[in-house]
Order: sequence, then C-alpha cells, then structure tokens
Amino acid sequence: MNILINNLADSGANSAMSLVSLVPLILIIVVFYFLLIRPQRKKDKQDAIMRKNLQVGDEVVTAGGVVGIVFSIKDDTVVVETGGDRSKIRVKKWAIAQNLTVHEDQSK
Repeated sequence: MNILINNLADSGANSAMSLVSLVPLILIIVVFYFLLIRPQRKKDKQDAIMRKNLQVGDEVVTAGGVVGIVFSIKDDTVVVETGGDRSKIRVKKWAIAQNLTVHEDQSK
C-alpha cells in the first residue's frame, strides 16, 4: 500500500514538473504575438484600407520606388502616370506601398 501511495505522489510531481516546463514556452508564444504578429496584422489592415481608398489623382509610391499619379483604377490594377513625358505604367494594387496624398477624411 505504501508503494502505491509513493507511485501516485511521484506521478503527480512529474505531471506538475512537466506543466511548469510548459510555462516558458507559453510565455514566449504570448510575447511573439504581442511584439510581432499583432502589429503586423494591424499594418496589413491599414495598407488594405489605403489601397481600397485610392482615388484618381492621388500621388502614390509603388513597392519598387516608382512615384506617380493615379491615372485610372480597375479591379486589381492601377495605371500610374510617371515622369514629365506622361508615361503610364500599370501595376497591381498590392504593389502600391504608400499614398502621398492626404484626404480630408484621413486627416482626422
């Protein structure tokens, strides 16, 4: 009987030790969420809103660094007018990195 009680006590201590060893792993996951995952999701959401609110005449910067003015907008592409010779290039909406034009509803 005494051996059975000792075995139960040992198994309880082992499960408690394994639970305590999981605490640092859980803590690391929580820290990664708040330092990396959450801010990236927030930035992705802001970028999607910026691309959705593009208007003809906005000055934009593409992911490749091309600066130009939005000439026309289609479903998933944007025609950007660049340079003094008014050359136009067509880029995907996801390639628009920044909108340099400030609209009144965005400034609030």
